[in-house]
Amino acid sequence: MSYSHFPVSTDRSRGRETNTDRTHSSRSFRNKRMLYTELLQLWQNSVEAVDAKDWPTALAKLNEISEPTSRTLFNTASCYLALGQLDLALKALDLTIAKDERLAVAFFQRGAVMMEMGRLEEALSDYIWAQKHMRENVVIDYKQLGLRFKLYSWQVLYNAAAVYCQMGQWEQARDVLQSASQEKGPGRGGSMEAALESIRSKQALDPLLVPEGVVFRPRKQDVEQLQQRDFLGKATVISSMIPNDDFGGFEPLRQQKPGFYEPNVDGAQDSRYMQVRVPYMARGPGQLTVPGGATVFLFGEENRDGMATVIYDGQRGLLPASLLEPADVKTSKGKKDTRISSGIPLPPGLKPPTRPQSQHSPAAPPQGKNHSHSGLS
Repeated sequence: MSYSHFPVSTDRSRGRETNTDRTHSSRSFRNKRMLYTELLQLWQNSVEAVDAKDWPTALAKLNEISEPTSRTLFNTASCYLALGQLDLALKALDLTIAKDERLAVAFFQRGAVMMEMGRLEEALSDYIWAQKHMRENVVIDYKQLGLRFKLYSWQVLYNAAAVYCQMGQWEQARDVLQSASQEKGPGRGGSMEAALESIRSKQALDPLLVPEGVVFRPRKQDVEQLQQRDFLGKATVISSMIPNDDFGGFEPLRQQKPGFYEPNVDGAQDSRYMQVRVPYMARGPGQLTVPGGATVFLFGEENRDGMATVIYDGQRGLLPASLLEPADVKTSKGKKDTRISSGIPLPPGLKPPTRPQSQHSPAAPPQGKNHSHSGLS
């Protein structure tokens, strides 16, 4: 892209932050450190106020941000422009460019404000920098940064031609505008012809601006993270099935006693313990070899092949379901404990052995002083 239509002087001093401005901004925006979530919440609240055309509220929320970014400062300038406060809008755009010196749309917007204030040379300089920061691109889409706006190179040239019109340099304005008419982009057809006709009749052009209410918005994903979430969710009743325990749900802790976990059943028909009627020899992979009369725990239901998953002697495998019948696991009072010993054992309930008592040998009789001389006369 050629810059031959612009003057050689490209003073960029307004795009730099002086020591005085830096000191002033430090006092205004660095009083305290702000969390990103706090900035994000204020930013989102200001955007909602902008959508409602409530510019004072939007400004109040933006001014609460102690460490503003270039995007929130651009939004502040947009609010001041909506209220017609050009001086404050210009200051906000100065800070925006100080934060991001390559933000072409900020130069584009500030150039229009400069034109409104009659500062034409500075406005032309801003359009030069805006065109330079487009890096020979026909368009820059700021959607990824949260601004629903596309800046076209022909728009920058159009505003530069408008500056030349206000300077009274009509030939230069016509040349720049003809160069803009060769650029690609929507919206330039009819407006470009009307602009050329205005220049021929020596009528000044109005500068283009970012539309009112078009501001930088935080990412939707970040805003959703501000909402409180229940990561634990609601409690649900689950079932747990282990050998020797067919209880499913929740209940108070059951007192443990020496032995094995026993299912709380009313009879054999409610138990998952089964007795093998006849011996069975494994005939395929996954099957168990079980003697007749053995008691097994039914772990799974019968499958299509008529085999059921059981646990026997600490092993899980398959047995024909036709060989299984319910087993009564209740123990009668006064009878010998015949509870099934195939399950999960409890910790031993016996007391640990005590230290054995040492058996002392009989003590030797005490010896007197003259004991060694007892045999002497």
